[in-house]
Amino acid sequence: MTDVTQILNAIQQGDPSASEQLLLLVYEELRVLARQQLANEKPGQTLQATALVHEAYLRLVGNGNVALQWDNRGHFFGAAAEAMRRILVDRARNKRRVKRGGDIRRVDFSKIEIAIDAPAEDILAIDEVLERLSQQFPDCAELVKLRFFAGLSLAEAARSLGLASRTADRNWAFARAWLFRELAP
Repeated sequence: MTDVTQILNAIQQGDPSASEQLLLLVYEELRVLARQQLANEKPGQTLQATALVHEAYLRLVGNGNVALQWDNRGHFFGAAAEAMRRILVDRARNKRRVKRGGDIRRVDFSKIEIAIDAPAEDILAIDEVLERLSQQFPDCAELVKLRFFAGLSLAEAARSLGLASRTADRNWAFARAWLFRELAP
């Protein structure tokens, strides 16, 4: 019997110090296993190998009052790998929940380019005209802002505002004509 198997037996018999001995003995091997599990994950994973090891170990051994029985070292490491997999799956499910942002992707604002590249005077004139448009036709003004300043396509802007595509087409045509008339010298 190996040291790990003996300690596993001691844990099952209720020895309170056995779980600490086990952690000291298998910690590095569990970290290697955790790094392998995390290497298979998508980039951007925020969980670190150390945290994964600790959480998996707590699920396996807890405070020593464990009803689980491991036959040997291989069985224990198999259970550890399964615990790590379940932890990663649970985290992935949590991230996809609406409460946690759903399918929203993180955007690095330092890499975003402004959709408009115009002189400051033009931007100020457009802002002034947009203010008047938003007072008279707020839906059209919001559509223009999304198209002009955010760089969204007409379909994306319509989706963002909850407009039907035909309504967005009409509003966009109207807003362009209105802006052209207002900005004409």
